[in-house]
Amino acid sequence: MSILKKDKSYTFSDYFELSYPTEEIVAELGYQYQLTKLTLPRGVVSHSLEKLQTMFYEKLPYISLTSETAKREMIVAPILLELLDEIKVKIDIEYPVYVSEYLKGNLDYWIHSTRQFLVVEAKKADMEKGFTQLAIELIAMDQYLDATSDFLYGAITIGDLWRFGTLDRQQKRILKDIDSFRVPLDLEELFQVLIGILKTEQK
Repeated sequence: MSILKKDKSYTFSDYFELSYPTEEIVAELGYQYQLTKLTLPRGVVSHSLEKLQTMFYEKLPYISLTSETAKREMIVAPILLELLDEIKVKIDIEYPVYVSEYLKGNLDYWIHSTRQFLVVEAKKADMEKGFTQLAIELIAMDQYLDATSDFLYGAITIGDLWRFGTLDRQQKRILKDIDSFRVPLDLEELFQVLIGILKTEQK
């Protein structure tokens, strides 16, 4: 039985609402899925993150983080702004993309550098369904962008937790990292990966 209905249109956020496993949903679009330990590129953080990390430790206990808006403004936004001190990238927020009636909607964060990088903020703090949405957005970008690189990267976050995924464009296979990064504890390691992805030359 087909999960996606031929007479229905789907936005990226619609995929979040589907109860089927990620593997079955992406298979509908001709892609494979695998949970694995990713070897993510890592770069060098050239400035100290101590101020940002200390700010998180000292101030987050006083902030209500029960809403997605609060997490976006108080955790995600400061991280992306700090990233601009390391690498000059262009960040589009709520960027509209249309590939087909099955692949359309707004990208939460689309970061442009030598590589393209997507960040999806998981609704309802649901990382599993959030990754399904990220997988669909990576598939959309695979078809939206020229084939100038073999891999596309993205991350799913609820603010204080980040997990990465990648799309092997030649194999049409989406890989989800079994590990995750915690904020503020793993802030240095998170930045190493972000810089590694965004500064690595395309192949």
